[in-house]
Amino acid sequence: MWTTQNRPRYNRDKLRYPSDVTDEEWSQIEPLIPPARRGGRRRAVEVREVVNGLMYMLSTGCQWWYIPKDLPPRSTLFDYFCRWTQTGTLEKIHQTLYVQCREKAERNAEPTAGIIDSQSVKSAEKGGPALIRTGLTAARSSNAKSGTSS
Repeated sequence: MWTTQNRPRYNRDKLRYPSDVTDEEWSQIEPLIPPARRGGRRRAVEVREVVNGLMYMLSTGCQWWYIPKDLPPRSTLFDYFCRWTQTGTLEKIHQTLYVQCREKAERNAEPTAGIIDSQSVKSAEKGGPALIRTGLTAARSSNAKSGTSS
């Protein structure tokens, strides 16, 4: 709730971008970041800057080409984005920050109710099975005999 007492807790004016992670958020995120791969050369990029770059991308919705120059290169961000999406790291980061945000607001970590409006239902009807990643689900086989085979 935006009260006079709460407003300073959410102030992000001292950050470079409003999407940058605070020190408190980083202390929650850092243990979730997988260590560098073994055997290769050392990481040349600061992981916190990668997180800041990805948070910038996800919060602004800008194109990869328009990432500001003071963030890591877009190729580096894209590589980490793909890798962390595949390994579930981004999902873990999101869930950790989500739970922390709800607990800060003195709410249950898991929501107990959901709201569906008529607009959400309409958009869900249009998407249908095309939005589901069918390549990741096993195909179902029918136990019934096919009418085309003898």
